[in-house]
Amino acid sequence: MAARVSGADVLTPPVYGGMKGGAYKPMTEDQMQRVLDTALDLLEEVGMGGPVPEFIEVVTDAGGWMDEHGRLHFPRKVVEQIIDTATKEWVWHGFDESLSAEMGGEKVHFSTAGAAVLRLDHESQEFKFPSARDIYDSARLADTLEHIHIYLRTIVARDMVESRDLDLMTAYAVMMGTSKPSGTSFFRPEHVHEAVAMFDMAMGGEGEFRKRPFMTANATFVVPPMQFAYETAECMVAQVETGFPINLLSAGQAGATSPATLAGSLVQALAECLSALTCVNLLNAGHPCLMGMWPFVSDLRTGAMTGGSGEEAVLNAAAAQLLNWMGLPSSVAAGMADSKIPDAQAGHEKALTVALAAHAGANVVYESAGMLGSLLVYSHEMMVIDNDMLGAINRTIRGVDVSDDTLAKEVIRDTIFGAGHFLGSDQTLSVMQSEYIYPAVGDRQNPSDWQEAGSKDAKDRAHEIVRQTLSTHFPTHVSHETDDKIRATFDIKIPIEHTRA
Repeated sequence: MAARVSGADVLTPPVYGGMKGGAYKPMTEDQMQRVLDTALDLLEEVGMGGPVPEFIEVVTDAGGWMDEHGRLHFPRKVVEQIIDTATKEWVWHGFDESLSAEMGGEKVHFSTAGAAVLRLDHESQEFKFPSARDIYDSARLADTLEHIHIYLRTIVARDMVESRDLDLMTAYAVMMGTSKPSGTSFFRPEHVHEAVAMFDMAMGGEGEFRKRPFMTANATFVVPPMQFAYETAECMVAQVETGFPINLLSAGQAGATSPATLAGSLVQALAECLSALTCVNLLNAGHPCLMGMWPFVSDLRTGAMTGGSGEEAVLNAAAAQLLNWMGLPSSVAAGMADSKIPDAQAGHEKALTVALAAHAGANVVYESAGMLGSLLVYSHEMMVIDNDMLGAINRTIRGVDVSDDTLAKEVIRDTIFGAGHFLGSDQTLSVMQSEYIYPAVGDRQNPSDWQEAGSKDAKDRAHEIVRQTLSTHFPTHVSHETDDKIRATFDIKIPIEHTRA
């Protein structure tokens, strides 16, 4: 304990963002090839409905065609060429460059996400409508949680009535709340251009965001099955124009908006994502994208979405494996507990789904922290608890390091003929910070000590961290002077006193 308090430097942390996954492989190579072939067949034979003019122009110029049903067909050879030439690795910058994340190559990162329309209040245990201030609070809380590597807005600001206010206040709250790589979403293409102007101001001048984009756009570009969401597709065109990286997100729900079979759900999601990847790369070759295959699952007894099921776990892991096999940067969704509160159900649902997605090597595991109620509910306390879970899962990805030093033959020999235990050995002290991680919320006391400490459960301990963080942590990576200029240009509806200590 004294050695830890002394603050000895740890050159290599036990876990970090970008550790390599890929050990879990729920599909064979033959199965993945059949999924890919079927997706390519669908794109060529059935095509995508509702394309925007820009998509029609670039695809037909490349050899595609429109049919009498208004569907855009993608020749197999065109899509295969895009798969070969699309960017395989890219850097998702942080506002703080030291926090940047490398996409591709089975490097695993954990991110928040979601569009929860409710926030669980810890004190009252009631569901409340979230505000733009809550997005800022969520972002600055995530800013302090070491195992959350990326922050994407978790909730919908229901105090914003107009779509422009919602888009710009969400982008502002995320930007101000964290210096980690971050993300948001948009309703209208003109809002994309305004947000980039805001980001340029924050970064020091026009064109700076294009040089080092620290935020990506979550583009749910499809109304499944295989129909473009027109306004989101328009936003994608604006995102290409402004250099905005894009998470191409398909979220069909098995048994409702995609086939009930897991393989069929994968086929449809892949076909949809490949259509978007093709359009984006024909607009701008090499544009940074994530293939956001997020196949969701239904409880077929009721039709309700189930985010914490075993089927959801294996389906998203299979999506990550498939995209890795194709060499494309990947994102999936896991951690979407069906439980409405931070309880045992939430714990086992989150751990199962996130662990499988991470071990399959997903570049970004979205929804991995804070989400409850099948994505309808967000909780600050749940995000703090999930941070512990993510650290533990990341440790399992790292696995066991085997070397002459770690095999410890001489240490065992010396201990047998020496102290008889390893508690005070030099090796124990030297690896306790680099080999092990320690929970911030998880309790490891014995029962009597736990009772003497107040018998607090994980939710209560997490709430103490939330209260402390939100009362003291006000990020300043965007200076007050720059913030003043942004506020003079844009109608920022988050009170200034809420963003400054």
